[in-house]
Amino acid sequence: MCRNIRTLFNFEPSATDEEINAVSLQYVRKVTGFNKPSKANEAAFYSAVDDIAKISERLLASLETVAPPKDREVEAAKAKARSALRFGA
Repeated sequence: MCRNIRTLFNFEPSATDEEINAVSLQYVRKVTGFNKPSKANEAAFYSAVDDIAKISERLLASLETVAPPKDREVEAAKAKARSALRFGA
């Protein structure tokens, strides 16, 4: 469950709302240990996801860097190569 929470900073184009929400969901899943909350915990669970998404958006908007933006396709290819080395082709 949620082994890999992806980096969203310094990509061109910027992270979408969908990507930020997905990462926020993964974070809350990791912290709570729930893949899907019970009915009793559902409101608190999804409220936390929304709060973390808002905080993440604010954080990403306020960060600065002099490094050139990363290319999503290049980074995906690097990750695939690392995976192939680790787990085999």
